[in-house]
Amino acid sequence: MTLIFLVQHAEAEPGPGDPGLTLAGRQQAGRTAQWLYGCGLNAVYSSPLRRSVETAGHIAGAAGLSIRRDVRLRERMNWDGGQTLEEFRTEWDRSTLDRDFVPGHGDSSRQAGQRLRSFLLDLAAEPGPVAATSHGGVTTDLLRTLLGEAELPPWLLDKGVPSCAITTFRNLDVVEIASVAHLA
Repeated sequence: MTLIFLVQHAEAEPGPGDPGLTLAGRQQAGRTAQWLYGCGLNAVYSSPLRRSVETAGHIAGAAGLSIRRDVRLRERMNWDGGQTLEEFRTEWDRSTLDRDFVPGHGDSSRQAGQRLRSFLLDLAAEPGPVAATSHGGVTTDLLRTLLGEAELPPWLLDKGVPSCAITTFRNLDVVEIASVAHLA
């Protein structure tokens, strides 16, 4: 069984498009990389978005590995500035409440959860442990898909996944949700 550490990207600069990490985010990514180094990683994957790639860069650098980009790790929606932030948040909220709603630019919550589930299934044949940097919305979508609404921690839908939190899986079995113990 493959142990998979799904890492929420570190704190990113505010703004639309594809922002990089803040100074605090780079520090979070460094602490996360140190913790994961002790796990003996065999591979590091990343969403193609910059904030995720930069987070993965810290992890891969510490482990002496290269980053493998996979589009299935991307966020459900990404604010590109083509709409106001309020319009983006309205679509985001609607797609969170109605898992089958497909926003104008992105995937439905259900599609995103299934996309990330297929990524985890493909890793089942790979020797672990593996780290994969992704995004909070799609991680929540995956957990909703695997566990159902009733099994989610009550804070997850309201507050989201914290920066650099690690959700751990053994194949498709959820071991731990959004741990930030390594950042203390």
